[in-house]
Amino acid sequence: MGPVDHRAGLAWGESRVETSASGVTRPDARQSAPATRLIHRVREARLAGDRTPVAPRAEIGASWDRLLRSGMDPDQSTMSELLGVDEIEHRRRSSTLGEVMPLLNDGLVALADAAQQIMVVTDVECRVLWRRGNAAVLRRADDVCLAEGAAWAEESTGTNAIGTALVSRVPVQVHSSEHFVRTLHNWTCAAAPIRDPRDGKVMGIVDMSGPASTFHPTTLALVSSVARLAESEIRNRHLQAIDRLRSVAAPLVCRVGGRALAVDTHGWLAAVTGMPPIDRLPLPKSLAPGRVWLPSLGMCRVEPLPGGWLLQVADGPSDGAPQRVVLDLSRPRGLTVNVVGSVSTWTQRLSPRHAELLYTLALHREGRTASELAEDIFGDATRTVTVRAEISRMRRHLAQVLAHRPYRFAEDVEVEVIHPDDLADLLPHSTAPVVVRARTAGHDRS
Repeated sequence: MGPVDHRAGLAWGESRVETSASGVTRPDARQSAPATRLIHRVREARLAGDRTPVAPRAEIGASWDRLLRSGMDPDQSTMSELLGVDEIEHRRRSSTLGEVMPLLNDGLVALADAAQQIMVVTDVECRVLWRRGNAAVLRRADDVCLAEGAAWAEESTGTNAIGTALVSRVPVQVHSSEHFVRTLHNWTCAAAPIRDPRDGKVMGIVDMSGPASTFHPTTLALVSSVARLAESEIRNRHLQAIDRLRSVAAPLVCRVGGRALAVDTHGWLAAVTGMPPIDRLPLPKSLAPGRVWLPSLGMCRVEPLPGGWLLQVADGPSDGAPQRVVLDLSRPRGLTVNVVGSVSTWTQRLSPRHAELLYTLALHREGRTASELAEDIFGDATRTVTVRAEISRMRRHLAQVLAHRPYRFAEDVEVEVIHPDDLADLLPHSTAPVVVRARTAGHDRS
């Protein structure tokens, strides 16, 4: 792609990018016919690898690049194998989104109908679970497989508001030729992720779609606002559930000797005794009654409560203490630490920074001071405040295996590091001196 002609950008000025205070990106107000034709020219040039008259919007260009790298055919169909009725119903019942569908219906369906559009709600896999709105548009949507049970992830249907919003994790509007697959050039769509306020994870996407002629710049702001309302409703329901759990758990916790706490199924605290309160306790994906070792607490006795768990912390030495730590750095997008005890195991995903720190501590079992770690990670021994903050965050989950003064793995814990097949591929995006040295050594040995 050649240099951008900013003078030509004036022709797309009628559709230049606006960015709201919340980070929402959208085309400008009036998508005129010349502006729509310009979008088409930009897309055709990008797909051909030619110089583009203007740059596409950042999230659209990034999506096109992903799909070009994947080899997707822009002339392919958007048809996908639909989920069965039973599977759709199972996903609806299993999703918290079902609880807020009345709010989504009230907030968008009538407006979508009047605007000759439809509302679509998908799960986190971009499978359509619900759709409502204008009857004529619903029939047209069937022609592009925008139907219940259909797949609308980017890898299935190219650049589209639903799939691209999931990848970018922000609200996105996609209009006409901004769609990668040519079949969708007569459509416009705006979508926003809905996050679960209990754990911050995206649980689904809400979208408004319709013929390209129904484009309006306020649609994205509307969809984003309704998504935030849905999150607020889920948050309120969660707080009510915590209050109900507290009413049951508080008397029980008060009668328990030693350290104990009651949490909901997501780990949020309802009651505590004998220890400082916390906001949320990291729980393993599968938790069952009995003796369970938790990295932040040690060995615990777990009992079920209505809507949560009662955890009694064992005092004194525990035969379930961690014995082994496996630091898996073999896949850049799957960095994990696995803590193995005699009773249970526990896995924690790692950010690149935390992976760098744990890798450094694995190299230096004798321990590192904050200034030494700052030199290892940043090449700057003065950045001790950042190091201490990051170690503190890790110790919330790994307190039983990380010691301090100096920072190190506990002496009685075996530590294993799983490297990539080629050490030169170790944490490929890291600029930490300790990692760069390891990669260089791996390259020199190859």
